[in-house]
Amino acid sequence: MRHLGQTDIEITPIGLGAWQFSEAQSFHRLIWSKIETQETNEIVKAALDGGINWFDTAEAYGGGRSERGLARGLAAAGRRRGDVVVATKWQPLLRTAGSIKATIDERLSNLSPYSIDLHQVHNPASFSSVESEMSAMADLVEAGRICAVGVSNFSAARMRQAHEALARRGLPLASNQVKYSLLDRRIESNGVMDTAKELGVTLIAYSPLEMGLLTGKFHQDPELLRRRPIGRRFSLRRKMERSRPLITTLEEIAASHGVVASQVALSWLVNFHHDTVVAIPGASRPEHARESADAMALKLTAEELGRIDELTC
Repeated sequence: MRHLGQTDIEITPIGLGAWQFSEAQSFHRLIWSKIETQETNEIVKAALDGGINWFDTAEAYGGGRSERGLARGLAAAGRRRGDVVVATKWQPLLRTAGSIKATIDERLSNLSPYSIDLHQVHNPASFSSVESEMSAMADLVEAGRICAVGVSNFSAARMRQAHEALARRGLPLASNQVKYSLLDRRIESNGVMDTAKELGVTLIAYSPLEMGLLTGKFHQDPELLRRRPIGRRFSLRRKMERSRPLITTLEEIAASHGVVASQVALSWLVNFHHDTVVAIPGASRPEHARESADAMALKLTAEELGRIDELTC
């Protein structure tokens, strides 16, 4: 278990991202096929059975459908309020900070009976300042409506602004959710990683398996791409060839441990920077959630960590 930033919230190094529970509404159908309720419940249970204790969703994921699907899955698995850690996000697009308080009842209703342990600003696209957003979030913490505050897709400078604004209210910035994988290590060079380490902010890596590319399954059978939604298909095809040497290495290391390539990729991500990075892979089938959970038990050697680092930096 790790602390979420400088809070008292304890999370496993790997959680479950719930974007895929958006029921393929609106543009989400370009990324995800619809997952029926029974399978959603089975995915959540598989994650829990594997030891995962936290889940990340968002208002923007199907207009609250993902939040409701996650809550149904947790209830079906027999989990009560307080048994798990739940993170969600406020959608800032074309809104002001006042919307954070105006929409909190909807967030809580969608996730009922579960609490919001981490509430995040989904991106920097609102009409309000960072200071105004953090003030609204701090008010919700003080009112007991949320437990901790995070951000998502924030630059190093913007993350520092959020940290300073919350510090004036006596609160820590718990996290910054960013895209990070072995094929996308930009946060190591743009200041986000260094700033997070300096401030004690947890980085939550989304798309840690590059939408399944780092499993190696598309390299083994390119025909699988034809079965994917068009948005994902285009993104994956662009990265296929340049990722082939990495996939070969991941598979070699995986074979030596009796695991699969995706588990090696996840283990590297959540261990290379010690406790700074946690990851939220998605899962469209229960076995995906089980594999991600099992990656927490994999301990790569220093030589293996360094080999992957040199290949992808």
